[in-house]
Amino acid sequence: MTKRSLEDVLQSVDNPVHMLRNSQIGAYVYPVVAPEFSNWRDEQRAWRTTAVLFDQSHHMAELMVEGPDAFAMLQSLAINSFANFTTDRAKHFVPCNYDGYVIGDVILFRLDENRFNLVGREPTINWVQFHCETGGHDVEYARDDRSPSRPGDQPVKRRHYRYEIQGPNAMKIVEKLNGGPLPDIKFFHIGKMKVAGREVPAFRHGMAGEPGVEIWGPYEEGAEVKAAILEAGEEFGIRQVGSRAYATNTLESGWIPSPLPAVYTGERMKSYREWLPADRYEAVGSLAGSFVSDDIEDYYLTPHALGYGFYIKFDHDFIGREALEALDPEQQWKKVTYEWDPDDVVRVWRSLFEPEGDNYKYIDLPLSNYASASYDMVLRDDELVGFSMFAGYSFNERAFLSLGTAHPSVEEGDELILVWGEEDGGTSKPTVERHRQTEIRVRVGPTPFSKDAREAYGGKWRKGQSS
Repeated sequence: MTKRSLEDVLQSVDNPVHMLRNSQIGAYVYPVVAPEFSNWRDEQRAWRTTAVLFDQSHHMAELMVEGPDAFAMLQSLAINSFANFTTDRAKHFVPCNYDGYVIGDVILFRLDENRFNLVGREPTINWVQFHCETGGHDVEYARDDRSPSRPGDQPVKRRHYRYEIQGPNAMKIVEKLNGGPLPDIKFFHIGKMKVAGREVPAFRHGMAGEPGVEIWGPYEEGAEVKAAILEAGEEFGIRQVGSRAYATNTLESGWIPSPLPAVYTGERMKSYREWLPADRYEAVGSLAGSFVSDDIEDYYLTPHALGYGFYIKFDHDFIGREALEALDPEQQWKKVTYEWDPDDVVRVWRSLFEPEGDNYKYIDLPLSNYASASYDMVLRDDELVGFSMFAGYSFNERAFLSLGTAHPSVEEGDELILVWGEEDGGTSKPTVERHRQTEIRVRVGPTPFSKDAREAYGGKWRKGQSS
């Protein structure tokens, strides 16, 4: 029996928007890692004040790609230039569809001349795997999917453990583990360090706005390596960060993690939809928020809208190039941070204690997203001028924030209105209780919102300069 594809699913429903807005998948879960190791407030505070250990071993997929054509194939899918992409470097890899809309993003590691590893969310992994299988390229691949959201009593096995050591004291911990200072590793470059008697890759990164490294190795060695990190970090105040706090670091540092992948329409994308299995993210994911359109293309975003416009380089041929060349960058929507009015947030919570009438849509802490992809309307004088897409609370900033995109006329400091909640009492998603919509005042802030991150990433990818 032939497996159903995404195209089969789309042919069986009246509208992909309705399908995704009423998906029954439930909440997006960061698997395996404990929700909290202490409490999420102190865990957030630690990446600003001492040091943290992020366990990234479970929530991301990996795709190893190698072969004589690997470089050329990957380059043909990326808006980014590969001109200086040498071995032992990483790149924030962003592919688009044929019309120039973003499919997703991952971190791409060049481990050897013809060997690469892609790490991140599933949409980009799926797109690259499709081209490995169907593009006529001389490549081989090995895929390692994210851990099950709810593994129960079943054992979990990944190809690699993956840990981040971040925060002001991170490099002191790294030096202690290594037995001395590391050689100078430039941002988004890969060096080597020692941990628990093993030499491991050390990727220079900065998720929390402070110097830090990402390390990885065989999954079966992960427990021993983690124990060594925690022992070395004890005197420097290291904290393990649980899954509740982990995702909120991006609110301070400015990456929008989950735009809707632009794959549901277009004749040239049909072969991909016919290849894509019906149990993958694109078919079973969920869509939420106050913005509603019957045209799913209204949810598609250009690289500029997500802050990736500076990546676009026309020094190579790639899918979507012609469409992006036709755009005027100055007229495109742009990435922003919205700071929510605290009185309005408290008013939403207060409705929980008002027995008369429907309550407002619950705002969870520290992360308030209730679907795979969120699109809440941001209005100026009843005109749609933005989307709020990834929302939560920063204990460090003492602020409720959301990352999103905005019309080019929107400026930092503007005061706008965010429409919170879904229409007609809400959709049938399991994460949605009956509620009524309300308005929340928001102020447009800088991105990254954290001053530490803005300064640390000066000249780096989250600030707006290529890696």
